[in-house]
Amino acid sequence: VQLQASGGGMVQTGGSLKLSCAASGRIFSHYTMAWFRRAPGKEREFVASITWGGGRTSSADSVKGRFTVSRDNAKKMVYLQMINLRPEDTAVYYCATSTARLESTAQKYYYYWGQGTQVTVSS
Repeated sequence: VQLQASGGGMVQTGGSLKLSCAASGRIFSHYTMAWFRRAPGKEREFVASITWGGGRTSSADSVKGRFTVSRDNAKKMVYLQMINLRPEDTAVYYCATSTARLESTAQKYYYYWGQGTQVTVSS
């Protein structure tokens, strides 16, 4: 599986962005697609995920109510709609794929990673 993330940019506090992740290769229904982020000086952290088959979603408490993950199976696309952005959302955002038959937020289960896209939120 190859992943290509896009859609990052610079916005002001309260602004919105929609990230896209294009996947190629075979994707099975038990896969989980996720977004992670790495803020300056911090470790990479889980943001949100969605199962490819059932569309079940999960998100970090810090983004609940502001970020929405979705997917388009036919186009092999995963999206992260972000609203009401805050300066602390500034980070490089990565899309990733877990092939494990369980839904997890742990990075160790995510074998495939995209290259990352920068999101900068100014105050």
